[in-house]
Amino acid sequence: MVFKSENMYLQGLRGATTSESNSTNAIETAVRELVAELVTRNELNPEQIVSITFSTTSDLNACFPAGIARKQAGWENIALLDCQQMFVEGDLKHCIRILAIAWLPHDQIPQHPYLREAKRLRPDR
Repeated sequence: MVFKSENMYLQGLRGATTSESNSTNAIETAVRELVAELVTRNELNPEQIVSITFSTTSDLNACFPAGIARKQAGWENIALLDCQQMFVEGDLKHCIRILAIAWLPHDQIPQHPYLREAKRLRPDR
């Protein structure tokens, strides 16, 4: 299904979180929390989400974040992709970032969730 409305505009939504460790359970917990915050803060339903790219720091390789997100009800038609974040010396450890493309109402201000240790990446949020 393609979501269309004259009252909507296509918007990029950013966010990030950290995982407690490089384990499937820890990454799953962090991804579920991040996705839930993105959806809640932006009042999204699955039809509004076009795609989400997940990137992880190189110290996270126990599982694919997109595979975790794909299990959400109604997310079967959302394009999801995983990639590795560019390595920069001193970067945040165990970090999962997202870039979601979604349709938002014209009068809605986008909300970009930065959770856990990732709050340090965007103290202005």
